[in-house]
Amino acid sequence: MTRYVALLRAVNLGATRRVSMPRLREVLAERGYGAVRTHMASGNVLLESSLPEAELAADLTAAIAERFALDVPVVVRTAEELAGVLAADPLGHVATDPARYSVTFYAQPLDPERVAALPPTEGWQYVPRGREVYVWRPDGVESDRRTERTWAQLLGTAGTNRNWNTVRKLVELTR
Repeated sequence: MTRYVALLRAVNLGATRRVSMPRLREVLAERGYGAVRTHMASGNVLLESSLPEAELAADLTAAIAERFALDVPVVVRTAEELAGVLAADPLGHVATDPARYSVTFYAQPLDPERVAALPPTEGWQYVPRGREVYVWRPDGVESDRRTERTWAQLLGTAGTNRNWNTVRKLVELTR
């Protein structure tokens, strides 16, 4: 069995995309996953599975669709991969507030041509690496959803974002 962290995209942000974490734990345990836990209500699931990553993500998405009638993309990392994301920390030398430092996780490696074409920023920084983009916004994370949509359009794929505090806690919980 492999320890995984599943990151659900855009759940429990508003009134319409609600997923009960206690019920989700029950659903996933019923599907045969081991050591199922959740962290916060924002869609962080820790579990054990023998499935490969892509199959696990697809099965979790299917389970949520069946039980909650929602289309929720799921990004999966092994405990070791998530620890590697934390260890890489390319902006740790400038990021002074972990609530304003985040990582956007993607299911697949980012297209190098799209990454090379990303525009420069003013007042904030980002570092794309493999299947993640580290983002430091010293003035705070914009709540404007247009920013998220633009980012997805630029990269050609949508991801799911977690602040640095959450990434650290998820790594801690996988140990």
